[in-house]
Amino acid sequence: MTHTSSPSTIPLAPPAPGPAIGARARRDDAVRLAAGSTLWLSLLLVVWWWLTGGGVADLGGWATGLESLGRITGLVASVLLLAQVVLMARVPVLEQAFGQDRLVRIHRLVGLTSFDLMVAHVVLITWGYAAGSVTAAPATLWDLVVNYPGMLLAAAGTLCLVMVVVTSIRAARRRLRYESWHLLHLYAYLGVGLAIPHQLWTGADFTSSPGRQAFWWSAWAVSAGSVLVWRVGLPVWRNLRHDLRVAAVVPEAAGTVSVHVTGRHLHRLPVEAGQFLTWRFLGRPGRTRANPYSLSAAPDGRSLRITVQDVGDGSGSTPGLDVGSRVWVEGPYGRLSPRARRNGKVLLIGAGVGITPLRALAEGLAYAPGDAVLLHRWSDEPIFADELIALTRDRGLVAWGIPGPRRAPDSWLGDRVEAPSDLAALTAWVPDVAERDVYVCGPGPWTDLVVRDLRAAGVPEQHIHLESFGW
Repeated sequence: MTHTSSPSTIPLAPPAPGPAIGARARRDDAVRLAAGSTLWLSLLLVVWWWLTGGGVADLGGWATGLESLGRITGLVASVLLLAQVVLMARVPVLEQAFGQDRLVRIHRLVGLTSFDLMVAHVVLITWGYAAGSVTAAPATLWDLVVNYPGMLLAAAGTLCLVMVVVTSIRAARRRLRYESWHLLHLYAYLGVGLAIPHQLWTGADFTSSPGRQAFWWSAWAVSAGSVLVWRVGLPVWRNLRHDLRVAAVVPEAAGTVSVHVTGRHLHRLPVEAGQFLTWRFLGRPGRTRANPYSLSAAPDGRSLRITVQDVGDGSGSTPGLDVGSRVWVEGPYGRLSPRARRNGKVLLIGAGVGITPLRALAEGLAYAPGDAVLLHRWSDEPIFADELIALTRDRGLVAWGIPGPRRAPDSWLGDRVEAPSDLAALTAWVPDVAERDVYVCGPGPWTDLVVRDLRAAGVPEQHIHLESFGW
């Protein structure tokens, strides 16, 4: 039976000050620099090995040149594929430093580049082994796959990666449920893993010196270890430790409910206001499917709350959750949290259900009265209206409602706003916007428009903290 009791009283006292504002952001800057440097140095190292191994000299002949280009594209593709694995492994230090939206952009760029290079590697190597003959290439490819050690596994891995890339194309993604796409995307791990044997058994560039062997074995170990520790081990350990259960399901608005979750030792779960977790509710159909939901209330060490809008698939069954049913989570993830903060003043801008992490931040951030401003655009009815009123009264939050459908395709404002432009409205509501950290959450196209005006208003790029949804 679904339980719909009222939530417990919301704590409105200012939270205790955390680490100095900007300190964690500066540490994250250092992590991003170190991660980028490591990737570029790895790429330079394999290019150097190719150069010193006669890579340029081999370009003098037609067949040897094709083989040489196939070697360098394969080497670079291997580094980028391993980087993809680490990006997908949910390593906390990278999640915290880059944030989800930036990681997605990097993941897309690195993924497409590595895939293109992998395809080029297959074509060039096959063509070179066929002595530069196009007509002999198909038979040569068959011979390589069937008779060379590890090549059959590599072919299977390539097919897995092709499937991942094809289903990631925007037109294909629109035809798939998020949960199905997410499951298919995990085949990227299998694709990369199946490529290991052929590289170690047939690739002289991987095994011709102790230094190269040490580099590649270390890279494979880091990649595999990242997946085993952060994607498998940590979620299992945390869920067994905290034993999360549904405590209440509370209606918030038409088609929107909040789910309150309790568990053991939640004060030891390293989650902050504004972050999200991926949730599996084991007491409903489709229990194996994971959905990303942000916290809609600041964690208090005793319970967690998320707010879910019915957009089909698993979200539509959320109101029917039974009290006491088991919850399985992964995370926390995301940089839309206090750790990204660099200034004393903040601006929170959200659309629709995108208000959920911002409402948690409005409660969880430390700020003086008037130093936090929230702008919320909604089409039909607002959610958390009473809670935001309480936060304005007891914490000094300044909240502005932006009602109505978007007034134009290139506008992020509601149609009830009277202003000559979106930028004019923004700077009228928040004249000192350039001096604030700005947290933005909403649908992707909408957030793009908000960021456009934030930049025009003079907000530095490092002060814009973004989380978009829709895929």
